[in-house]
Amino acid sequence: MFTIRELLQPDSTREAYQLLQTEAGARIIAGGLFLRLSDRLTIDKAIDISGLGLDRIEEMEDHFQIGAMVTLRDMETDKALNSYFSGVLGKSVSGILGVQFRNMASIGAPVAARYGFSDPITALLALDTSVELEDAGTVSLETYLSDRSIKKDLLKYILIKRDNSKAAWQVLRNSETDFALINAAVSRSGNEVKITVGARPKCAELATGAMEALASSEWNDSDLEKAADLAAEELSFGTNRLASAEYRKDMCRVLVLRALKEVRDAD
Repeated sequence: MFTIRELLQPDSTREAYQLLQTEAGARIIAGGLFLRLSDRLTIDKAIDISGLGLDRIEEMEDHFQIGAMVTLRDMETDKALNSYFSGVLGKSVSGILGVQFRNMASIGAPVAARYGFSDPITALLALDTSVELEDAGTVSLETYLSDRSIKKDLLKYILIKRDNSKAAWQVLRNSETDFALINAAVSRSGNEVKITVGARPKCAELATGAMEALASSEWNDSDLEKAADLAAEELSFGTNRLASAEYRKDMCRVLVLRALKEVRDAD
């Protein structure tokens, strides 16, 4: 349960950003669903951005522009978006709780909060993805996830370069609607490959060593197995109520190898 003492409804993203910087105790409210998991949370000033036109998926000349208030269900069902990248973005959100939840949860919330358990962040990071912020402008998603100095900026859009990448999504859960124990995504465009692993339970991260090993390989079974091993060795894993670090490390190898083979066989 949570309590909001004052609701602020700005008329523009700039005004929302300024309120976030100047009003003590102010917080951006997107879908607001995960706030319900908090124990007696009190928000002094909630900044509502639902009326600022950030709820559309737009296909631009060379990229997709996804507003921060776009729902997970919108991403799951958007035909244009899922006609690219082997439909990996729709697949990454389709297993998150139920349709009712996905109809309300926004994509901006997990990205802005850098949720470690997020499924879509892992898929987005495997693509050529940037974020557009009110103050800092456009930065790569990788930079945004790692640079905590821009934490109080306002996320407006997620930008994904529209290319011919083949991609694959893998996730392991204890049950159909539970949080991921671990997830992985792979994309390949020409000789460029991206491998990401999330829910470690830390936020998704690129397995750069494994990516470099594959850059000039033949992508045979031995090459892919080596890359999966490298990904498990170079990334760090933790223990929580869902799984141990050791189990996550072992399953990282399995999921990355499955995703690599899926991308290879799609060519």
